[in-house]
Amino acid sequence: MNWNEELEMLFVLPLFADVRPATPKITHDDRLAKTFEEINKFFETYHRAPNRFGDTNEKVKCRELEAILKNVAKREYLRPFDKFNLLGIETPENELAALFNNPIFDIDEAALTLFDVPEYFEKNTQREAAEFKAQRQKCVDFELYDSGFKRVHRELKEGKRTLAKINKTANIKAGTYYLYDGVILLLNSISQLDRDEKGRLLGRTHCVFENGTETNILVDTLRRAIYKDGFVIQENNETDEKVLLGSFGIEAEGDLHDGYIYVLKSLSENPEITVIDNLYKIGFSTTPVEERIKNAANDPTYLMAKVTEVARWKTLNMNTHEFENIIHRVFDCVQLRIKVLDGKGNEFTPREWFVVSLGIIKNVMERIVDGSIVDYHYNQVLQVLEQNDQNNEEELFDTKGMAVLTLNVNQKLFDSILSGEIKEIAQKLKQSKINTYTWVENETGNRYLKKFDALRLTVGNQVVSTMIVHVDNVTYYNDSNEVIYSIGELFFKKVS
Repeated sequence: MNWNEELEMLFVLPLFADVRPATPKITHDDRLAKTFEEINKFFETYHRAPNRFGDTNEKVKCRELEAILKNVAKREYLRPFDKFNLLGIETPENELAALFNNPIFDIDEAALTLFDVPEYFEKNTQREAAEFKAQRQKCVDFELYDSGFKRVHRELKEGKRTLAKINKTANIKAGTYYLYDGVILLLNSISQLDRDEKGRLLGRTHCVFENGTETNILVDTLRRAIYKDGFVIQENNETDEKVLLGSFGIEAEGDLHDGYIYVLKSLSENPEITVIDNLYKIGFSTTPVEERIKNAANDPTYLMAKVTEVARWKTLNMNTHEFENIIHRVFDCVQLRIKVLDGKGNEFTPREWFVVSLGIIKNVMERIVDGSIVDYHYNQVLQVLEQNDQNNEEELFDTKGMAVLTLNVNQKLFDSILSGEIKEIAQKLKQSKINTYTWVENETGNRYLKKFDALRLTVGNQVVSTMIVHVDNVTYYNDSNEVIYSIGELFFKKVS
């Protein structure tokens, strides 16, 4: 008997036709390793970590990497897979290797003199640092200023104050609050104000810091320090519901009521939700809010829990969907990232929940209405609204009297347009944005394309880059349902 032949005959029997080896069960660790390997491949291809300004695939990888970096257990598990030190975990071995592989050790003694700091420069640097720090002393009457610092902190969180960079040549003013090195200071007064032959301020200041110290450093020393590493704390107009109701709620003959912008707070008892302060849902509804939220406890959009309304504004004569989209772009950096299971066990990711104070939300809404939101972004670290750096005043372009359409594009398209490689930009004519690109003639009811003089193209949720270009022509293609804008002269650019 030939056993090999017998075994071959056995396994070709129809009885075993559907027999397959058991598929190994994929574990959570396997999925984590596979996810990280995809991030490694991205780095290997583009020589950088994924960020939020790329395409959808890159944004997903960026969020996956951020989630890994926040989890100590995941970082430790993935240490053996970390080919490019994306996890930022240093070991004695690679620290020493990096030290001894430093090209500086290949430079001869003569060349090393290039790195010497001139003695006069070193003394000047030390003297300036001492001037700024060493003169601080305890403020004996700090109780006179303490309530002011507390009010500034509160109003920053409520959105009634914002941060802004000062211009290189701007003067600093007594009675103004500034933020330097993470500490708020009050420029209480300026004395002995004079200028030297180069026009530099020679006066002395009286500065009180929120940590209970004070100093009398030179005006110009303080101004340069604030310009380099600090902010001026600006006062805004009062932002309360009356202001917003005045913006949205005054009806006149012919006004079109198109919906409601609302802010909700969750009443969930889920510990993952209850521990989050300042968690709000910002949305738009064409129906009364009460009707919209009555089934919230069974809707994953509302975190499968009841909600309570904390603010609502009636919107008139405006593209409310676009208004809502702008709010979401401003607060993208504080969007809640959570998975929710619906009643059937299906996984759902809600998109309209943000971790930000109600005061900041109201401030942003007012600035969207008056158009000034383009000059601001939300500072996630300081949790305040911060004015965009406008030190490059020579680059500013006046669009007054022009019809300008603002579009947020990805970095690749932005660069291609800036280089002149691409001369057209297409926009899908979606139902939710039809009023952005078209208008309706009242007498005939016919719809026409809006004529724009220029396009303002921006990159990033915090508008890190922007340019304004002339619109040479606009065309609608029925087969693709697209509006095509032909791009002409470049009016303005600001690239970060």
